[in-house]
Amino acid sequence: MSTSNMTMPLAFVVTPSQPFPLGLTPARTADQQATHSVNAAVYAPGLEAVDLHFLDAEGTWHKQPLTEFTDGVHHGVIANIPEGTRYGFAARTDDAGRAPAAGAAPLLLDPYGRAVDCVDEQWASVRVRPDFDWEDVPSPAVKMRDTIIYEAHVKGQTMLHPDIPEELRGTYAGLAHPVMIEHFQRLGVTSIQLLPVHFHLDESHLQDLGLTNYWGYNTASFFAPHPGYATAAARKAGPQAVQDEFKGMVKLLHRAGLEVILDVVYNHTAEEGPDGPTSSFRGLGERQYYRCDPDGRYIDTTGCGNTLDFSNPRVVQLALDSLRLWAEEYRVDGFRFDLAVTLCRDGQHSFTPSHPFLVAAAADPVISRTKLIAEPWDVGFGGWQTGRFPQGWSDWNDHYRDTVKDFWLADRGTIEAGGTGGSTARLADALTGSHGLFAASGRSALASVNFVTAHDGFTLADLTAYHRKHNEDNGEQNRDGHSHNRSYNHGFEGPTEDEAIIAARTQSAKNVMATLLISLGVPMITAGDELGRTQQGNNNAYCQDNHITWLDWSLDTAGREMLDHTKWLIRIRRDFLERQPPSYPSREQGNYFHWFGADGLPMDPDRWQDPAVRVLQFQLGSKDGYLDGLVVLNGGDEPVEPVFPLGDGREAAYELRYSTAPALEQRIGTVYASGQAGPAEPFSLSIYRVRGAVGPREEPHAGPVRR
Repeated sequence: MSTSNMTMPLAFVVTPSQPFPLGLTPARTADQQATHSVNAAVYAPGLEAVDLHFLDAEGTWHKQPLTEFTDGVHHGVIANIPEGTRYGFAARTDDAGRAPAAGAAPLLLDPYGRAVDCVDEQWASVRVRPDFDWEDVPSPAVKMRDTIIYEAHVKGQTMLHPDIPEELRGTYAGLAHPVMIEHFQRLGVTSIQLLPVHFHLDESHLQDLGLTNYWGYNTASFFAPHPGYATAAARKAGPQAVQDEFKGMVKLLHRAGLEVILDVVYNHTAEEGPDGPTSSFRGLGERQYYRCDPDGRYIDTTGCGNTLDFSNPRVVQLALDSLRLWAEEYRVDGFRFDLAVTLCRDGQHSFTPSHPFLVAAAADPVISRTKLIAEPWDVGFGGWQTGRFPQGWSDWNDHYRDTVKDFWLADRGTIEAGGTGGSTARLADALTGSHGLFAASGRSALASVNFVTAHDGFTLADLTAYHRKHNEDNGEQNRDGHSHNRSYNHGFEGPTEDEAIIAARTQSAKNVMATLLISLGVPMITAGDELGRTQQGNNNAYCQDNHITWLDWSLDTAGREMLDHTKWLIRIRRDFLERQPPSYPSREQGNYFHWFGADGLPMDPDRWQDPAVRVLQFQLGSKDGYLDGLVVLNGGDEPVEPVFPLGDGREAAYELRYSTAPALEQRIGTVYASGQAGPAEPFSLSIYRVRGAVGPREEPHAGPVRR
């Protein structure tokens, strides 16, 4: 902290103070409020004494001691701290009010600071007011069964969009621009899940390489929005305007019926390993904030150098208070927890589904009403816990991800090379919401957040175009990122002009998207997959803030086709759910899944486990509603003519509504009766709607590729 313009105290201490709430809050009495007094409280058990440093309106730094100490919290009432004041905490170097020696006491961000700004080439917390005119816009409150998540990056979503004003591209305001809202609505998604928007910093090794942490999984302040995603005008106006722009984004998305879910990173901080930078927590109480062994060595279950210690009640409180702030003041609708297992490790470093953090979140009247989504793993011992989170939570389902990629991509590569793919049993389990995985926790298929791609890994288009990762631009000699991608390049690595390969890749992408949108559970689409977005084979593009990660809106033929098909599939899903009772599919005993082979007869154990059986038909619906759909998939390389099954033991008719096979797209509307044979092209998926018992007929119907 610069000391050239530090003066003797301008403020004065007013008593008494309280050790709660943490952070800066308005003082309680009228006379204190008249002097812009605040109650300052910071959990800093690692420091014997703490000063509050702040910048006055003339640009002069001042400091005041926090004179009280209660259970690890330093606190005091300080005057002359109006809204907009930049401030931070530092270890007290003497009691005479003199400035500390240069570099002796770094300015530390307030863990509860509501905004962050750069002052004198260092980061400082900022006091801002919480008020905002929400104009009575309600939250969409989308039911879990109707939820379709769209995982997006604030900057990358709009940075290249030609119809969004240049000054709004890559910003909170740009994400809520009418053009972008129209895209979300026409696509049919319900909930926009944003990659981290908490204030974050770039890791040291990325700075050395001239790169940045584009994804933002390196949080430095859990209560402050990242200013880099605000418009230039808002940044110039100051932190209050940045906060208001974020809230304005939420309001406009809510007005359009779209939820906002935040990807939150409470498992580690931006201070990296023991030799990393000290920006806040390490300086305030290293051994209390971070998980350490008895000798003080870091226990890292995140792979990021440090791990926040959720066996410390103050760390649990920090996360809960942050969540409550974003749910109440910013009105976000849910949270996806990065490396959530770390948040649920006890004092012996073991995961427990009854961890105090999970219990407190379930009991909290604000947090419990939001969508809570766990990334159910970390990199520590016993780190994979998919299916073990408690009721009230949903899990990212990695079993689903791997199964769908295996069936449609890796298996196809094996089959076309002369080998044998896997059986249909695993895929059937995934299609029904992985019941066996979630049943033990007392949860239904709605606990399964189904995804095939995410920010981490290949895009959907790249899963069909690359066998190997191509991460050379990340500066780590292609050592980073997963090497086992379950992908298939369809015979050629990377871009090609071969029309047959392009067609095969497009069909595989459609198969994956169709499977995702017909499965029980909550589907998550990664931004750009509906457009055929490529990252040029980079499967770990966390540090690529450029055209590799930004969405390209100049669609080619394959991209337009993928967009049309995705819209059509979402409409089919929504139409199907509208016909089911409200309890569907949360009541497992009420769900209607009947499985048949190519001969129209029920599947038996031998066929389920036979890898040569790659044709599967299944009827779906509800016992409380009615049989509504039939899906026919062919995961083999030969065309077949499956026999349509009986519907609940009775004659039924099936109207073709969708197919990933180009030859069948022109036959949309064709109706087949039970006992008839219909076409199933190689590596294809077709969706039928069950109708009354009628004979085959042809009906005109708008297909998915017609705009």
